[in-house]
Amino acid sequence: MAAPKTPSGAKMLPYRRQGEIDYASLEFDPNEKNVTPDAMEQNLELAEILGLFRARFTDFNQRPDVFLDNETFICYDPSNLNVRAAPDIYLAFGVDAEAIRPRKIYLPWEVGKPPDWAMEIASESTASADINRKPAIYAAIGIPEFWRFDPTGGRYHGQPIWGGELVDGSYRELPQTREPDGILKVYSPLLGISICWDDGWPLVFDPAHGTYQRNWRAEQAAAIAAEDQRDAAREERDAALAEVERLRELLGRRNGEENETEGDATPC
Repeated sequence: MAAPKTPSGAKMLPYRRQGEIDYASLEFDPNEKNVTPDAMEQNLELAEILGLFRARFTDFNQRPDVFLDNETFICYDPSNLNVRAAPDIYLAFGVDAEAIRPRKIYLPWEVGKPPDWAMEIASESTASADINRKPAIYAAIGIPEFWRFDPTGGRYHGQPIWGGELVDGSYRELPQTREPDGILKVYSPLLGISICWDDGWPLVFDPAHGTYQRNWRAEQAAAIAAEDQRDAAREERDAALAEVERLRELLGRRNGEENETEGDATPC
């Protein structure tokens, strides 16, 4: 069977497992997400972006070559797995997602590459690190795009939304535009979409079609509605075919009765 393709057309990288992990030696529990004390400030926005990305990039977790996760650990020093980072959301294309999850941590040297994209969503306890410490870490890991999203409009991050692409070891800010309706957009060259800030709420805009992506609930509802429409159409078709068959049988009986009547008639 041919290897799955990423959106860019590259084949899925083979996962190269390198020995067993001594989980007992870790200073953290890889089974627990890195949730902050003020996570309630970001949970709704985080869930929305995860849902939009899950629908758009993973086909609702059906693609084996796309890894999407949140608040889990990327270990980036092969000699010390306690050297780690935990983006609020991160995404990798062309990787063996099914092989990554049993390892419980993302190991770039085993996966074959770092994640392609990472985002931090603002909260009071994480804002300073999001701005001052994490960009250098993600650049050192080699993550091509790093983003920040501040639901408050800039109280924590200084601006509502920020995206950067890795250039010469640091992140260069991507251009931002504001629509007439007040929605802020930043285009991601890597993802081919614009990520938007709409009065504190995240949106995804598809420039190729000029439309905003429906969230995962709307996508599922639309899929269910489409299936219901197909079922209704099939029922109508079956009912119409049954009626045609009934009419044919009725016509056949009438023709048979007429023929019998003509055969029984006595000439004058």
